Amino acid sequence: MDIFSFGVHFTDEKSCRLHFKEQRDKQGVVCKRCGCTDHYWLINKWSYQCKSCSSRTSLRSGTIMESSKLSFLVWYKTIFLMSTTKKGFSSKEIQRQLGLKRYEPVWAMVHKLRRAMGDRDDRYTLEGMIEMDEGYFTIEASEQAHKTQKAGRGSKTKSNVMIMAESTILEDIETGKVDRQCRYFKAKVLEDHKADGTDQSFKDAIDDEQTIIFTDKSTSYVNIADYVEIHMTEKSNEQTTKETLKWVHIAISNAKRNFAGTYHKIKKKYLQLYLNEFVYKLNRRYFGERIFDRLIIASITANGH
Repeated sequence: MDIFSFGVHFTDEKSCRLHFKEQRDKQGVVCKRCGCTDHYWLINKWSYQCKSCSSRTSLRSGTIMESSKLSFLVWYKTIFLMSTTKKGFSSKEIQRQLGLKRYEPVWAMVHKLRRAMGDRDDRYTLEGMIEMDEGYFTIEASEQAHKTQKAGRGSKTKSNVMIMAESTILEDIETGKVDRQCRYFKAKVLEDHKADGTDQSFKDAIDDEQTIIFTDKSTSYVNIADYVEIHMTEKSNEQTTKETLKWVHIAISNAKRNFAGTYHKIKKKYLQLYLNEFVYKLNRRYFGERIFDRLIIASITANGH
């Protein structure tokens, strides 16, 4: 959806609410009290009323907008900004674009949307041939690091991230040239280099044991073979980067460039949320205008946080 289409379809608060209701009706409403899925719509209250127990559910209830005091129009403008740009916006820039005085509600709204993106992608697993490697992302040093290292306030450190890419090896019949094509990605922040933590993140990301995994010879991956059909390792070098682990390294490079050019600083506890947004857009790189409605749906189906 481009900015002109958005301006035509979403002119005021009511048009945004009606669209949100239309999308929510498609997903279905479940009564929190009795679990019934049949409801009346109370147009004057902008709420659903359960046909079984008469309990009411507001239009926002059960979505990421539940506790927000920001208008639907503000949410829709933010979803538009976040879904139509590859690089994204910082919360400060979104605040400026929306002309809002307070930063904190905008920051909370943007992070809720990033969490919804992550929740949506966590529903899907990778399968087939998978590339996996780790990247080190620059983050703001913690307060404890500032004290122990006597660092300045602008000091930075690194956080370890596991990147996975579902890839397929294709061979040109005429030339015999072999290339890799990729489909979907996942990115998970690792708390440490211990194999157990890496293994658990890996197990949550793959479909089943019918998987071939490509990695370098890092000792972090010693137990990966227990969860896949084949675990192939290669010594890390320039050829591995360009061929065997091509797509994960492209993703790592693009993510680092994206973050450096968009955000002033990222704290470790929020790094996963920034990765959620990057991977969500990457996995939907061919969706075009549909990504706006998909993010609306993710906002409805994700639990309110």
